[in-house]
Amino acid sequence: MFDRIKKLFSGKTVNFKELVKNGAQIVDVRTPAEFSSGSIRNSKNIPLQELVAEMKKMDLKKPVITCCASGMRSSSAKVLLEQNGFEAYNGGGWLSLQKKLNQ
Repeated sequence: MFDRIKKLFSGKTVNFKELVKNGAQIVDVRTPAEFSSGSIRNSKNIPLQELVAEMKKMDLKKPVITCCASGMRSSSAKVLLEQNGFEAYNGGGWLSLQKKLNQ
């Protein structure tokens, strides 16, 4: 139901699987402890509070998909990345994003 509501207000659906296939970076903005309890393969853990400092180490030419536990922190991370010139997408909760990538 929430996916339908999102589509109504977002205007377009993001194909995360295609983004990753074409080289997008996945940045998980949870804490290291949360990340160590489970994560998406090949994702990079950069806690939200460290994101601004770590951006300079990221590839500005590659899109970034953010994720976290529920989608709240990843939403904030997306905004920060966009403000700094990145093409960024909010992948929401990491488990939800993982399912989308495995479809």
